[in-house]
Amino acid sequence: MKLFSYLLIGMFLFSSCVDKKEVVEQPTEDTQSETLSLEGTWELIGYYNYQGNEVVNVFEANDDVQQIKMYTKGHFMWSKKVPKDSTEWHGFGTYVQTDSTLSETVKYGSAAMENLTSVSDQFFYQLDIDKNSYSQIVTDDEGYRIYAENYKRIE
Repeated sequence: MKLFSYLLIGMFLFSSCVDKKEVVEQPTEDTQSETLSLEGTWELIGYYNYQGNEVVNVFEANDDVQQIKMYTKGHFMWSKKVPKDSTEWHGFGTYVQTDSTLSETVKYGSAAMENLTSVSDQFFYQLDIDKNSYSQIVTDDEGYRIYAENYKRIE
């Protein structure tokens, strides 16, 4: 019996001297904080008009008028198809994204876009983004929402 006790104590001491590896729990998909990025290709799905920060009008995009935006690391490009109108709409430039804002600086674009950028080439938006959709929201000087373009990710 004494021998058994000595063996048990010896095993206990030996196991307590062995380096124990700390178990680090890997974050699951639910616990990982995902940085949402605009990088990719997006299709316009509709517009919102606001009054007092409340949506008052919802307009869905249709097949006659299509708009695509593409974002890479630091640059964007967009094109709008308006077949019933001879005016071309497209632009290219740089952008800066935070969790809740988007600023775009247009470097060049179609003649119609150049008319707009002659006043200012910078556009500032509130940004509402999730994995597969985003809204770029125009606000007034007091921060009230006026208008939003809503997009879905297509790539």
